[in-house]
Amino acid sequence: MVMVHGWAMHGGILAPLVERLTTHYTMYVVDLPGHGYSRDSRVPLEPGACARAIAAVTPPAVWLGWSMGGLVALTAALDVPEAVRAMVPMCATPRFLRADDWPHGNDPALVRQLATDLEVDYRATVERFIALEAMGSPDPRGEARRLKDEAFSRGEPDPRVLMEGIRLLESEDLRPRLAAIDAPSLWIAGRRDRIVHPDAMRWSADAAGGRFEEIAHAGHAPFIGYAAAVADVLTEFTDAYP
Repeated sequence: MVMVHGWAMHGGILAPLVERLTTHYTMYVVDLPGHGYSRDSRVPLEPGACARAIAAVTPPAVWLGWSMGGLVALTAALDVPEAVRAMVPMCATPRFLRADDWPHGNDPALVRQLATDLEVDYRATVERFIALEAMGSPDPRGEARRLKDEAFSRGEPDPRVLMEGIRLLESEDLRPRLAAIDAPSLWIAGRRDRIVHPDAMRWSADAAGGRFEEIAHAGHAPFIGYAAAVADVLTEFTDAYP
């Protein structure tokens, strides 16, 4: 299993889920360019470039992408299909921003404000975004604390790459390509997610011919607090495609 984290984080944030899955999979836990141990990577933070770089050094696998990492997993399934046995977007969406034909997205003003704030105080901006990610969970303060502690545990991400990530969230729209995905897909949502609405994932699962699963009571990071539930859904799904 290839595991790809979200914006401003690194692979270590997925540790609770990794611990639950160690007996079931060989896992390749990625740090995207500019993040964690890949802070000095010269690979651009662009889904296609990241997907090709990961596929070049990993065997064919199930690709799990959380949040922004879901764009990498989706792109891999579309552009490097020989590398993707199955695809699991978790709290991820093919289009982040709201539009006239996409009521499930986020307010564009939110992303513009993130970009503005990054230029003033990027650490405080990351912490505010983490607070948004934790909203909706049963223990938002505890979840935010866990996310914040882990976010900076491998050093601070490159501010330039954080801005590239925001531009990516502003511009990317993979909705028209979902029907072209051949790999089996499992779309895992958190019922209380305030960043990626579960309806966005339900729509995407239908468009990709995949399966939709919702983790009750979970927010944007269901692997924190509900790692066992996520692991159960994952293993049941992948066991059906040996």
